[in-house]
Amino acid sequence: MVSTVDPDLWEAAAAVTDPEMPMLTLADLGVLRSVAHDDGRIVATITPTYAGCPALDAMAADLRSTLSAFGEVEVTVTLTPPWTTDLISDEGRRKLAEAGVAPPAHIGPRSTGPAPLTLAAPPRRVDCPRCGSADTEELSRFGPTACTALRRCRACSEPFEHMKDI
Repeated sequence: MVSTVDPDLWEAAAAVTDPEMPMLTLADLGVLRSVAHDDGRIVATITPTYAGCPALDAMAADLRSTLSAFGEVEVTVTLTPPWTTDLISDEGRRKLAEAGVAPPAHIGPRSTGPAPLTLAAPPRRVDCPRCGSADTEELSRFGPTACTALRRCRACSEPFEHMKDI
C-alpha cells in the first residue's frame, strides 16, 4: 500500500466547512487529520469533536463531494487521538470570535486514561466576544450544539455562545 500526500487535496478538503459552525472549516476546527492518495483512491481521515457527533455524516458527505473531482474518495473516522479544542487553529478562534462565539481556552497536554468528571460549573473567565468585558454569566451549560454553552454579557447585555473547553 502506497500513500502519498498531495497539497491540492489538502487545500480542497481544508476548505470544507463544518455543518454546525459554518464560519469554520474542518481544518480550522482541527477535525481534518489527513488527506492522501492511497492505492488509486483518495483517503480523508477525520476525528469528530465527540463520539456521538451528529454532524459526522454531513462532514463525510461534504468531503466526498468536494474531493470527488480528484477521484474515488473514502472518508475514514478515527477517535484516536481524541479531538480537543486545542486543535482549533488560531484562525478558527478568530473566526469564532468574529461570529460572536467566545472561543475555548487552550487546555494543553493531557494525561492518558479516563477523563475526570466534575458536576460543578467551571469557574473560568469567558470574555464577551462583542464588547470584550469579562463580566459575563452562564445562562445554560448547553447551547444549540453539544459543544457550546449559552452566556450573557452583563456589560452590554448581549447573549452569546461559548465553545466549551474540551
